[in-house]
Amino acid sequence: MNAFDRPAADLRRRLLELDRPLAVLRFDDGRYEVCDAEEPLPPGARPVGLVPAVRPENLGSARFRAAHGLRLAYAAGAMAGGIASERLVTAMGNAGLLAGFGAAGLSLARIEAAIRRLKQALPQGPWAVNLIHTPDRPENELARVALFRRMGVTTIEASAFMELTPAVVAFRAAGLAPGPHGVPAASTRVIAKLSHPRVAEQFLSPAPAALLEPLVAEGAITRTQVELAARLPVAEDVTVEADSGGHTDNRPLVALLPAMIRLRNGLQARHGYAEPPRIGAAGGIGSPEAVAAAFALGADYVVTGSINQACREAETSDAVKTLLAEAGFDEVAMAPAADMFEQGVQVQVLKRGTLFAMRARRLWELYRSHSSWASIPEPERARVEREIFRAPAEQVWGACERYLAAAEPTALAEARSSEKRRLGLLFRWYLGLSSKWAGEGDPDRRSDYQVWCGPAMAAFNDWTAGSPLAEPRNRGVVEVAEALMRGAAYLTRLAQLRAAGLDLPAELIAVQPAPTGRAAAALEPAPAPVPTPAPAAAEAARQHAPQPDAPQPDAEAIQDWLIAEIAVQLGVPEEEIDPRRSFESYSLESVQALAVMSRLEGWLQRRLSPTLVWNYPTIDALAERLGQSR
Repeated sequence: MNAFDRPAADLRRRLLELDRPLAVLRFDDGRYEVCDAEEPLPPGARPVGLVPAVRPENLGSARFRAAHGLRLAYAAGAMAGGIASERLVTAMGNAGLLAGFGAAGLSLARIEAAIRRLKQALPQGPWAVNLIHTPDRPENELARVALFRRMGVTTIEASAFMELTPAVVAFRAAGLAPGPHGVPAASTRVIAKLSHPRVAEQFLSPAPAALLEPLVAEGAITRTQVELAARLPVAEDVTVEADSGGHTDNRPLVALLPAMIRLRNGLQARHGYAEPPRIGAAGGIGSPEAVAAAFALGADYVVTGSINQACREAETSDAVKTLLAEAGFDEVAMAPAADMFEQGVQVQVLKRGTLFAMRARRLWELYRSHSSWASIPEPERARVEREIFRAPAEQVWGACERYLAAAEPTALAEARSSEKRRLGLLFRWYLGLSSKWAGEGDPDRRSDYQVWCGPAMAAFNDWTAGSPLAEPRNRGVVEVAEALMRGAAYLTRLAQLRAAGLDLPAELIAVQPAPTGRAAAALEPAPAPVPTPAPAAAEAARQHAPQPDAPQPDAEAIQDWLIAEIAVQLGVPEEEIDPRRSFESYSLESVQALAVMSRLEGWLQRRLSPTLVWNYPTIDALAERLGQSR
């Protein structure tokens, strides 16, 4: 067994200096040591391996980061019903990370309002908006794409698609124009989230003429754009969705991702694109090990979903976040999907603390075996009204009629001429409202909460047990992203040691050290961390970042840093932060305020008195005080 001369904790600290290349040395007496690669060799030692620098910013594809203007090859998926909220998307964007607004299930007016907010908060991006497949209502997809084009949306996340549709092709092709040297230039990007190779092939190929030509006839795109579309894939990014929350085929990532990469390589060879499409990984991404494994399998980027729903910025209830934070590996189940109920499509949901999955499956069994509400035996109808609807069926149908008359008059007309169609819409009432009850935290409907959730949530809870991130109030989407990516970078360095044939202490390999009960090494504070400010102040903050032998920042630099950091915590543009307003007026949660002060201490590399904010209650006052004491 290889014996390292240093304790595991010391080795961990060295490996966590992610931007320092390290050399593995073997001494004549059989000992191993890890040293700075630039240090001279000590007597009796010879190098047997090199551990290069691996920063979180280096993981994944540089092309993905450049295409979307990102700091990390990491994205937060668009959780439906606005759960992936404007606040969530803005917080991610301000940190140089991509997120999609969860537009599925929302009205056009609500989506338009969200787009306006995102354009104001992130005028230069990055952000995306979800487009979900509606096979029974293709006009819904077209209406959303028309809105996206009118509002200047440049990136969509197309999810749950079972085939390529005219709406996706229209969005993609309408943004094409001739570029330099004859290479098509695209102002619109499609990120497709898929789990079936047959569908992936359609998105990784140029749009077919059968979908392009009708768009030309309608005047939606030009003949030039048709010619350009023949030279590009519909989606430049395809996210391979494995066992995820919501719509999923429950496929294992280790089997599906390599197959999708081979498919991409074959289509690239066939079509000769100027740049090959990128392949991302989603589903089950809830720990540093999963992130590192996805990149090791060849993923260009990773996408998280379920774990973001339990973060502060997610637009769902505290009751749901508490349930998610307690979820284990056996506490998810499959249930009928509200948007594709009649087709038998299922979604993965949380089982803990809710009876939704069992009740929804019962409704599907009744729908499949009966042609109308009246044909269901009376005792079963009474049970549905008592336990699931909690109201007479006619009262429920009245609510359906009022909703459909305003939102989907075509569906209402179909229901009036088909008892089977009416039965499906009647049962959809429960499936549709169950996610609303969960989002609002309705205490009377707690047993009916529909919460989309995959096994990544359990993996995240397991990883963070005993750490600050175990509590939902401490979970922010940016902090979670950075902890996962930092942990993955650390694990990548360990993999390089193991690839060199070295046996490592178990406590070094473990991402979560058991003795202290703290979360993974990724969560241990690195020496003097530099916080991630909003993009507008990022460069200024880097220029003012103190170095070991450099003078401390002045009051102006500290004020810029505080404005940027508080903007990130609140998920708002820096322009909304007035340095003359009191800290209290910004309604920072206690954990957010503590995070600001902790990061400020790390940035300044000195301890601060806990009474500073009390004595200097505004940004400008605090900055002036700290500037004087440098």
